Amino acid sequence: MADETRVLYNETCPVCRFEINGYARRVAADGLPVRFETLDQAQAWGITAQDAARRLHVIHQGQLLSGMAAFRALWSQMPRWRWLAWLTSLPLIAPLTDVIYERGLAAILYRAHLRRLLRKNPS
Repeated sequence: MADETRVLYNETCPVCRFEINGYARRVAADGLPVRFETLDQAQAWGITAQDAARRLHVIHQGQLLSGMAAFRALWSQMPRWRWLAWLTSLPLIAPLTDVIYERGLAAILYRAHLRRLLRKNPS
């Protein structure tokens, strides 16, 4: 589907999975053209699974977005979340949310991802 928004997320991350499951329920209830894909699809997106695990990725209107830009694209598709896409795109707020996500939330979640991988494959 040409107007479909695709979301690539880390299904092994409990926080990511919880959040995406909530979005998926809302998308299904609203009948929106959004598809959720897991890290095993990263190569088809042209990125490595490790790069995909670092932050959320979205293909929206043919453009690959990551980080807060990806969240904004996803939220803009969802009627109950459009306000957050708008709010986080305001000139003074966008750079702040980008830094908080990249250097804070995404970094913490990625380090947890690496620890889960290490526990799974200790060698």
